[in-house]
Amino acid sequence: MTTALDTLTAGGFSIGLEAPLDHDWTPAGEASRRQSGRLPGEPDLQQHADLARLADHLGFRALWVRDVPVYDPNFGDAAQVFEIFSYLGYLAGITRDILLGTAAVVLPLREPLLTLKSASTLQHLSGNRLLLGVASGDRPVEYPLFGRDFASRGAAFREQIALLRDNARAQLPSGLAMLPRPPSPLPLLVAGLAQQTPDWIGAHLDGCLAYPGAPDDHLHRAAAWRRVAGDKPYISFIHLDLVEDANAPLRRFRFGAQAGRRALIEELRALHASGVHHIGLHLRRNTRPLAETLREIAEEVLPHFHTESPEESLHEDTRSLV
Repeated sequence: MTTALDTLTAGGFSIGLEAPLDHDWTPAGEASRRQSGRLPGEPDLQQHADLARLADHLGFRALWVRDVPVYDPNFGDAAQVFEIFSYLGYLAGITRDILLGTAAVVLPLREPLLTLKSASTLQHLSGNRLLLGVASGDRPVEYPLFGRDFASRGAAFREQIALLRDNARAQLPSGLAMLPRPPSPLPLLVAGLAQQTPDWIGAHLDGCLAYPGAPDDHLHRAAAWRRVAGDKPYISFIHLDLVEDANAPLRRFRFGAQAGRRALIEELRALHASGVHHIGLHLRRNTRPLAETLREIAEEVLPHFHTESPEESLHEDTRSLV
């Protein structure tokens, strides 16, 4: 069976999107937020479903969502607002091909058996499209609210990874079982080190969700990942403002860049050369209408990297081994 990780990395490099699909971090987006009375960092979700369908139709490889259970004004970022598994279940129902990733579920905050139940359910209902990114969490304010101990989150993370790996067989009394059983092992990707050693992460997780950075940053980070994890996928994200002028140069800002499409193509090539297997585009700083931006990327950028369908690429990989 083709796994979600196989699909994500087919062809060697792919491009996806990170929710929320809004440009609320632009001057126009900020003005709209103030007019509507939304909190700082709370996106406009009026078009989220239409844009998710469009991204699926245009061939973006994955759509990533984050786990922000409680809005904290000190962080000022509500991500995509909706509860992560509920939202992915909804997205699974309105899309067909795009992979659905979490970046990332804060495991120690959650009831372990219900996390497994949610992930396995989503894996079934989505047609094996879930990429389960996991983390230990970095917002101390959340832990007391959920009755969890912040200091012991590293041990809790390890315990939950073990539970997810064996479908809770070691945790359940004899005769009990967790259903539905995942159609294939849940692909587990880690954000950060989750209070673990690099060697432990490399041995127990299936991929890395790396912090945004320039190609030179990823060259060193990806090399460090390879030393402990071999050829397991290395994934990252960039904040993008794609301007209308196709020849506009790349101008870096924190976590990303403003660029025309030709400079974006070169940046993506450099990221691939540095060891990145997949990039999720974060468009909250994008000044142009998002539907227009998605169509331009699909028509002018994706063909340079998504040269064939994931199924065709995997078929070619298989034929080369025969």
